[in-house]
Amino acid sequence: MKKLGIGLIGSGFMGKAHALAFRTVGGVFDLPAAVELEILADTDTGRAAAAARSFGFQRSTADWRAVVNDPRVAIVAITTPNLLHKPMALAAIAAGKAVYCEKPLATTVDDAREMVAAAKAAGVVTQVGFNYLCNPMIGLAKEIVDSGELGEITGFRGIHAEGFMADPATPYNWRCQPEQAGGALADIGSHIIALARYLAGPIDRVCGETITVHQERRLADGSGSKPVCVDDQSHCLARFASGASGNLSASWIATGRQMQHAFELYGTRGALDFTQERFNELRLYQAGQPRGRDGFKTITAGPEHPDYGAFCPASGHQIGFNDLKVIEVKRLIEAVCGVAPAYADFREALEVERVAAAVRKSAEQGRWVPVAVC
Repeated sequence: MKKLGIGLIGSGFMGKAHALAFRTVGGVFDLPAAVELEILADTDTGRAAAAARSFGFQRSTADWRAVVNDPRVAIVAITTPNLLHKPMALAAIAAGKAVYCEKPLATTVDDAREMVAAAKAAGVVTQVGFNYLCNPMIGLAKEIVDSGELGEITGFRGIHAEGFMADPATPYNWRCQPEQAGGALADIGSHIIALARYLAGPIDRVCGETITVHQERRLADGSGSKPVCVDDQSHCLARFASGASGNLSASWIATGRQMQHAFELYGTRGALDFTQERFNELRLYQAGQPRGRDGFKTITAGPEHPDYGAFCPASGHQIGFNDLKVIEVKRLIEAVCGVAPAYADFREALEVERVAAAVRKSAEQGRWVPVAVC
């Protein structure tokens, strides 16, 4: 069997999630190629070595360029702070590697365009970590929408809300830095934008606002505080190219929320309701039910819904967050081997970035902004 060497840059939360997925995928799915965990990079030699041992990589380095240029590496996985995505991805593309990058793709739309153009010119496979799209229940929602079962899509309401920055005492970190494409809109809002596009189609124009609630945060070393120049939450009205309308919200100060990645989608003959907090369930409403007995029914994830059955042969036993990463990695490997196209690739991630840029421009100018201008 063909072997694909994996090079991982970054060993934090997402780095570990990538490593677990690459280690697990071959035991869950029948793949067109085997993966080998070749080399892991982090900024500190000791931390890189410890992570490599823990995650199962054969080698480690403190120089990310060693990963990109390693002849045994076929796929470079990038899980670093956002500012580093562009130089690392461009170097990997120049070396002819497939690139698996966490979102957001870049810190500016222009940088994202450059990355898309480079990948296209080199003919390499790219994929971006919108792993919530890999949920079998989201796949079912897409199937229902595309089949026309809901009729004409008229509305979409989406939110990604978490509370990890809700406490004003939470210290300033790289997510608060504008040069890192920081802020709730870029950091977690990209997920709900990607989901809206996946289910309801391209977004034509937006009218948005961005709000900084905690305008100053203390420094972690106790030496003082620093102004926050990114949004804590953002909201926008959206018009889709299909004519449907909706709204999207992102917040990392949603007190009490752990993972409200949720949507309601409405059509002329039915509706869908979903939240990531119960992500093994999808609620479906079908018009025409008897009066007094109408309402949403709950569909529970099971082996009938690809790719759930690869993990468990029975409904209701549930898969988890890291399993979505395993599905995402499976799709990446299939794309690298030419079995199926990658999704979401750099091109799709660019479109997500353009919507976010339009929301920011709308907030600055106080008017509707076409996504096409961004």
